[in-house]
Amino acid sequence: MGFSARLVASAFQATLPVILGYFPLGFAFGLLFVEHVGLPWGYATAMSLIVFAGASQFLAVGLLAAGTGVFEIAVATFILNARHAFFGLSVLERWRGAGVKKFFLIYWLTDETYALMTSLKAPPESKEADFHVLISGINYSAWCIGSTAGALAGEASSFDTTGMDFALTALFAVLLVEQMRQVREAFPFVLAFLAGIATIVVFGGANMLLISISLSLALLIANGARRGWA
Repeated sequence: MGFSARLVASAFQATLPVILGYFPLGFAFGLLFVEHVGLPWGYATAMSLIVFAGASQFLAVGLLAAGTGVFEIAVATFILNARHAFFGLSVLERWRGAGVKKFFLIYWLTDETYALMTSLKAPPESKEADFHVLISGINYSAWCIGSTAGALAGEASSFDTTGMDFALTALFAVLLVEQMRQVREAFPFVLAFLAGIATIVVFGGANMLLISISLSLALLIANGARRGWA
């Protein structure tokens, strides 16, 4: 799986905004894990390497600290990450023929990585799958390295972790702005916003993300069919 220096440099440049978010986010997760769960730093690293689901890992910290059972944590994680099924469906055709790289593309898929994949084009004379797997791998590495550094720092000394989980919200806001600049069409974003508000009003905060994404997707599909997929 060889990559040219130019392609690696392009992928790194593309992922820099996410790296600047993932490393401190991972660092915050490592700190919170050590402080609230009370397990050695290696468990935080292993969780990032195996699970690699930022929001779910923050959720798991609270659930583990509260003594929640494994089954309940698994269900909560599944519900929170079910949105990735929609992401994956939209890129299946683009990854056709990617071979073994497809495994890494699927395993490393996150909201932020998906945002980069769908808003950036691969450099000329480069395979899209190669560009995508580099983006995915760099983001994965940034998160895991940040988690390890945070967990080690948490074991070495005590930190005030108040407000650290807000970094995830801030990163989502930055990526939203980037998506709006690339798409330059208000309708999908207005629709998603209204779907989120409607979900909160009707169903409350429980499972808001999954329900609002499903509603947004259904409405976008209906609108696309009405317009003849223009």
